Amino acid sequence: MTSSGTCHAEASIELELEQQDAWDVVVDWSRQSRWMLFTRVWATGQDGVGVGGGVAARTSVGGIGFTDDMVITNWDPPHECTVKHLGTIVRGTGTFAVTSTGSAGSVCTWSEDVIPPLGKLGRLAWPVVRPAFELMMKTSLKRLVKEVAA
Repeated sequence: MTSSGTCHAEASIELELEQQDAWDVVVDWSRQSRWMLFTRVWATGQDGVGVGGGVAARTSVGGIGFTDDMVITNWDPPHECTVKHLGTIVRGTGTFAVTSTGSAGSVCTWSEDVIPPLGKLGRLAWPVVRPAFELMMKTSLKRLVKEVAA
């Protein structure tokens, strides 16, 4: 947990794409629906582009789920996009960062600084929840690799 009360999770993966091409895939919001576990994603305001743009994600398992409305707070193509989660279930920020490896490849890092639901109880549970959360992030990123290879 950070000093601001948020809880951090992070996962990275190498992509066989140049930085700009990787960026284009990562911030193709509707395409995220094909690789992000249990989630359908779409652009809302400003077509999901630039600071102030909107993105929404519906995460569900077995018909039970929630919609996460987000606003883009940092837009620095082809390097970094940060969204602020506006909901009551997921709050905090999420960032996709794409860095060049200098060898016609790139690394995509997905990080989340979330304010867990349930207040103090949620923060206390974070050390138990974090490994599963990061496993889902890593699994999604592995699906991203398969998506771009297809």
